[in-house]
Amino acid sequence: MTLRAVVVDDEAPARAKLRRYLAASEGIAWVGEAGDGREAVALIRRERPDVVFLDINMPGMDGFAVLQALGDPLPAEIVFVTARDDQAVRAFEIHAFDYLLKPVGPERFQSAIRRLREKVVPALSVGARVDGLLESAPPPSHYLERVLLPSGDTAELVPVERIDRIESDRNYLQIFVDGAPRRLRGTLDAMQARLHPSRFVRVNRSTVVQLDAIREVQPWPDGEKRLLLRDGSRVTWTKRYLEDLPPGVSL
Repeated sequence: MTLRAVVVDDEAPARAKLRRYLAASEGIAWVGEAGDGREAVALIRRERPDVVFLDINMPGMDGFAVLQALGDPLPAEIVFVTARDDQAVRAFEIHAFDYLLKPVGPERFQSAIRRLREKVVPALSVGARVDGLLESAPPPSHYLERVLLPSGDTAELVPVERIDRIESDRNYLQIFVDGAPRRLRGTLDAMQARLHPSRFVRVNRSTVVQLDAIREVQPWPDGEKRLLLRDGSRVTWTKRYLEDLPPGVSL
């Protein structure tokens, strides 16, 4: 699988250097570049890359403002490429994948690419096999009974009753099966549409929970609920989603 990369930097020589590095790298391809923040937001939304190489200091809209405009969850893995050495903590607080200080050498760049592929490609490989299932909602009478999920170097058809919860993670899903996460490319909205609404409910912006996995429902401030799941995890059921319970579900 080939990763799709976007380069964002207000300096043309810096963009050209990263293009050369990408051209010399296996398994990753340049699909576009932007010279300012507003152009970057439009490009990323249009191309939906797997990784964005992003400068911090740019006129008008800096790198962090770009990510804020893109919203949460972030739509791609973010690798900051910057001359600033004082923003690494902030970068990792927003879950950036890497932080490369200029001038970036080819060895450091290739190391980042290798680690990117180790993280992203397994999910892409499995996700490509089920993209059709995730991207289009079926007729209401047809819901998933099993989901194809990565298991080491292979894939496993997992019955949905083994799923405790599903969490969004940028362009990916963390699907918790028997308490352990499996990473799959896709969106939470598309996956929820494939699951029976009497069994799986959206409890907050980023989480879907299987009702049979709930062991306790505890009161929480501001009219919300705190869920204790069978795998020991705790999830907040926010007021917004409590007001939109599916038919047949009541508290």
